[in-house]
Amino acid sequence: MTRIFTVANQKGGVGKTTTSINLAASLASYGKRVLLVDMDPQGNATMGSGVNKSDLEVTALDVLVGAIGAEEVVQRSLSGSYDVLPANDDLTAAEVELLKLKNKESRLRYALIRIKNNYDFIIVDCPPSLSMLTINSLVSCDGVIVPMQCEYFALEGLSDLIGTIKKISQHLNPGLKIEGIVRTMFDPRNSLSNEVTAQLAHHFGGLMYRVAIPRNVRLAEAPSHGLPALVYDKSSKGAVAYLGLAGEILRRGKTKINS
Repeated sequence: MTRIFTVANQKGGVGKTTTSINLAASLASYGKRVLLVDMDPQGNATMGSGVNKSDLEVTALDVLVGAIGAEEVVQRSLSGSYDVLPANDDLTAAEVELLKLKNKESRLRYALIRIKNNYDFIIVDCPPSLSMLTINSLVSCDGVIVPMQCEYFALEGLSDLIGTIKKISQHLNPGLKIEGIVRTMFDPRNSLSNEVTAQLAHHFGGLMYRVAIPRNVRLAEAPSHGLPALVYDKSSKGAVAYLGLAGEILRRGKTKINS
């Protein structure tokens, strides 16, 4: 059964796109069929996967407005390990275009129905703001993976996201929940990181993934080469951490299926 996860945080700069790219690549390395959906007009997940957003003739926007099927837009990532539904700044028009359409909050969900059986996992990277693109991303998925830095305002941002998820689950996507919380840019030597970790463990228990993603130069360098860290430098701490995160997600999923 296909599992669809949206990587979301209404706070920017938390490693959302980095997590989307590297999680897609890491799940693929375990032999899973993976699609990465770029729902951010910046197109960073697209570029970070080795697809030139400037050369695109059709994008996620065309899929959302129903001009073309998702299967005709999907491309292979440069690493060849996962597929990408690409985006560029044309997607900024979606805010206006979607308002004209029926079921405007569910356009992505309907579009993915046509291709979801081709994949084991679909990872959706969405903008940091609460836009129609973010709402479409949340309506389309089974669960939300939340990347967050262990800093002072992180829990406040997480509280806002939880409120949004509750509203979406009540009105548009029953059963939507947080799949897990992943700590990014983590430094165990930092006392604040450990304090926030303790608070997350207290308030959210098993929702916090045991694996934390460290600050890592290779993670920052890899997107400029159009590659996930796993391909750019598979021995880097960042690549190893995302492999561990993917493994943890797979184990959790197997537990839920068996329970």
